[in-house]
Amino acid sequence: MSAKLGLDGKTVFITGASRGIGREIALRCARGGANIVVTAKTAEPHASLPGTIHSVAAEVEAAGARALALQLDVRDEEAIAAAASAAARAFGGIDILVNNASAIMLAGTAATPMKRFDLMHGVNARGTFACSQACLPYLEKSAGAGRNPHILTLSPPLNLKPKWFKDHVAYTLSKYGMSMCTLGMAEEFRELGIAVNSLWPRTTIATAAIAVNFPQSILDASRKPEIMADAAYAIFKRDSRGATGNFYIDENVLREEGVSDFGRYAVTPGAALYTDLFLE
Repeated sequence: MSAKLGLDGKTVFITGASRGIGREIALRCARGGANIVVTAKTAEPHASLPGTIHSVAAEVEAAGARALALQLDVRDEEAIAAAASAAARAFGGIDILVNNASAIMLAGTAATPMKRFDLMHGVNARGTFACSQACLPYLEKSAGAGRNPHILTLSPPLNLKPKWFKDHVAYTLSKYGMSMCTLGMAEEFRELGIAVNSLWPRTTIATAAIAVNFPQSILDASRKPEIMADAAYAIFKRDSRGATGNFYIDENVLREEGVSDFGRYAVTPGAALYTDLFLE
C-alpha cells in the first residue's frame, strides 16, 4: 500500500505543546487537517508563562481540527503510556510523535545542581526515549496501514567539538541524548517504515527558553517559532520509508520546499540573526 503523505485525519502527539514551538507545530498541523494531542506539564495558567494545554486545544479546534488536551510529565513512563493509549482511543491511533518537551540550564559543571542535571536528562533524553517507546506500537500500526508515520525530535545534529560542551556539559549531554535516540531509532525502525528524524533551528527561536537564558539582544535577533512549525509540517509529508535518519535544519528544509524569503519569520525584520547553539 502506498503511503498517504497528507495530514488529513492523521493524529499528531506533541509533547511540550502548551507554548512556543510545540504550540506552533500543533496549530500548523491542525490547519493541515490533523487531529492534535496537546500534551504538556502545564495545565493551569501561569503569570510568567502564558498558554496551557487547554488554551492550545481551543486554538486547534478554532482552526477546524480535533484536539485532545492531556496533562503529561514526560518523566513519568506510566503517565506517558496512559496518554498514548488515550490518544489512540480518541482518534483511532497515532501517526506522528513530536518529542518537543525540553529542559534547559546553561551552566558549567560546578554551577549545575544534580537536581537540574536529573531534570534535563529526565525530560530530554529519557523523556524522548520513553515517549518513542510508548508510541511505537501505534506507529507500527500506522505504518502497516500505509499512513506514513514519523517521529520528530527537536534536537541538534551531533557535533563533538569541545566548544559545545565546555560551557554547559549537562545540557549538551541531555540534548545529544535526544539526538542519539534519533540516530539509533532511525536505523532500528527503518524496516518498519517509521521515519525518525531530528529538527533544529538555524537561528535562535523566540521562545521562553531564549527569553530566560539569553540577553534581550539575542531574543531580538531570533526568528519566530512558526519557522520550525512550517519545517516540521514539510517533514511530516515526506515519505517515511525514505526520509529517515536525518538531522534537519529548519531553513534548509524550507529551502528544499522552495521557500526563499525568510523575512516574515524574523522577530526584528532586517536585523542580523543569531545562530543557534551547536551550529557553526
